[in-house]
Amino acid sequence: MLASYLTLAAVLFCVGLYGVLTKRNAIIVLLSIELMLNAVNLNLVAFSKYGVHPSLAGQIFSLFTMTVAAAEAAVGVAILVAIYRARTSVNVDEFDELRR
Repeated sequence: MLASYLTLAAVLFCVGLYGVLTKRNAIIVLLSIELMLNAVNLNLVAFSKYGVHPSLAGQIFSLFTMTVAAAEAAVGVAILVAIYRARTSVNVDEFDELRR
């Protein structure tokens, strides 16, 4: 049972990694990062349920990770909205300057 969860998490992480490395749209990159974080959460919950020493620690770490991911998404989308208003584009190739 643990192997199936780990396989699913590995597939999710690889899809997220592919999105981060290949996509140019910053919103897609943020969504891919969220996908990778959810793969990690799936691993944490699976190990807390089916690991050597089952406990709630993995689920608690998963809740902490989801909280940090929600804050990261809120800040990231706010930054993207500000960049879009300034440049009318969310293409990551155009974000090579920190300051003009």
